[in-house]
Amino acid sequence: MVRHIVMWKLKEFAEGSPKAVNAGRIKGMLESLVGVVPQLASCSVGLNDLADPANYDAVLCSEFGSWEDLEAYKRHPEHVKVSEFVAKVRESRVAVDYEE
Repeated sequence: MVRHIVMWKLKEFAEGSPKAVNAGRIKGMLESLVGVVPQLASCSVGLNDLADPANYDAVLCSEFGSWEDLEAYKRHPEHVKVSEFVAKVRESRVAVDYEE
């Protein structure tokens, strides 16, 4: 199993909405990919509850059957749409990918 973990710090205001609204949009968009992107085995998105400026605002925890599945997910048109939105509302991104 391959795990793909991504965290984002979001802009205070972007694309006409405050950070909290954009975080909720990201959560909904990513979680809606389950069942749409066949390679995505599971996905959960958490939003930061603490107002600590050192914390990231959102985290994606996703699972794939193989590295090839992860690559196919990254190229899937529905995932690309989500990525394009996230790129507009984020300040920074960090990720880790590993196999168990």
